[in-house]
Amino acid sequence: MNNPSLDAAVTLPGEDFSRVALTAAAVELLRKLWLQHGPLMFHQSGGCCDGSSPMCFPAGEFLTGDSDVLLGRFDVGSVQEPQPLEFWMSKEQFAYWSHTHLTVDVVPGRGSGFSVEAPEGKRFLIRSTLMDWNVPGM
Repeated sequence: MNNPSLDAAVTLPGEDFSRVALTAAAVELLRKLWLQHGPLMFHQSGGCCDGSSPMCFPAGEFLTGDSDVLLGRFDVGSVQEPQPLEFWMSKEQFAYWSHTHLTVDVVPGRGSGFSVEAPEGKRFLIRSTLMDWNVPGM
């Protein structure tokens, strides 16, 4: 995978490293989807269906709360036109994936009918890399 990636801004207290990134293909698709749907967000639940596929929703359509962790914030726009996007994960899933760096990529195919990229003939996919982070409290 030689795609340059966009790292998320760090959001977890006490950390100084990004936990999630977007490939160039993901950024390109997100910019297109932003024009169609407005502000967007990701949520990774880790459920049985499409467990490695993050769901992309119009921002605020999926309600997050105490059972979710904000893993990172992106800006997929430009200086003239910022397009902020948050990446959320359920706490339960974060417990399993806390030692990985996640990269959101795009592959051909249909993802979940609830994720906004479904009609595009593409779907978002998580690629994970095991990391050796020394995180306090873990």
